[in-house]
Amino acid sequence: MKLFTGLILCSLVLGVHSRWFSFLGEAYEGAKDMWRAYSDMKEANYKDSDKYFHARGNYDAAQRGPGGVWAAEVISDARENVQRVTDLFKHGDSGHGLEDSRADQAANEWGRSGKDPNHFRPAGLPGKY
Repeated sequence: MKLFTGLILCSLVLGVHSRWFSFLGEAYEGAKDMWRAYSDMKEANYKDSDKYFHARGNYDAAQRGPGGVWAAEVISDARENVQRVTDLFKHGDSGHGLEDSRADQAANEWGRSGKDPNHFRPAGLPGKY
């Protein structure tokens, strides 16, 4: 009986560790997906493409699993919060970037929910993106 209880306990512990490592791996790969989308956005430097890259980064990260979704959400929220603070210093309390931030967050959620990021793809954006 002690052996059986020990085996059950060990399998539970190993299962939890396995899921935890899986989550961390998904989060790491999701963060890389977000970075790739950001890098591509900067490289493309294409007018009205930021919502597409937001949606694409979140979509790619979310495809990794729960860890990727978590990473995409944390990174997206952090980016928008930093942007709000920098906009406050640039433009004062005019709310200049609030609408854009909301649109970015909508594109982030669109991608994280598994919807096609090409919905936001601007006409003429090079195919490599």
